[in-house]
Formats: sequence, C-alpha cells, structure tokens
Amino acid sequence: MSSSIIVAVISFLGTLIGTAGGIVASAKLTEYRLTQLERKLENISAATSKIPVMEEKQKSSERRISKLERDYSRAQFISMN
Repeated sequence: MSSSIIVAVISFLGTLIGTAGGIVASAKLTEYRLTQLERKLENISAATSKIPVMEEKQKSSERRISKLERDYSRAQFISMN
C-alpha cells in the first residue's frame, strides 16, 4: 500500500471517531438538559396546583376581614350613641 492510502485511511478513521464522539456527547447533553427542564416543569406544575387553594383562602380571609370591619364600625357607632 502506498503511504497516501494509509494516511487517507487513518484520516478517515480519525474523522469517523471524532464525529461519533461528538454525536454521543451532544446526545448526553441534550438528555441532561431535557431532564432538567422536566424537573422545572414538575415544580411549576406543583406550584400551579396550589394557586386555586391559595386564592380560596385569600377570599375567605377577605370575607372575614370585611365582617370584622363591619362589626367594629357598628361597635363604634353604638358606643358613640
């Protein structure tokens, strides 16, 4: 075999190994990033499911505060008379 053929085969094998390594590294990075995004999505979903409960508690608190304010105003009006 001539030296140019040997150099061409070695270059081809080097290119093939480099390309395969790049593809594997890229796939691992993509998998890692997808896993991180899925974790973030789970956290967001958990927080979103709590929002209606928090809104209901807020409404309940607002009703209680309004009632206390009305009772306080009535008590002040009665004590003035």
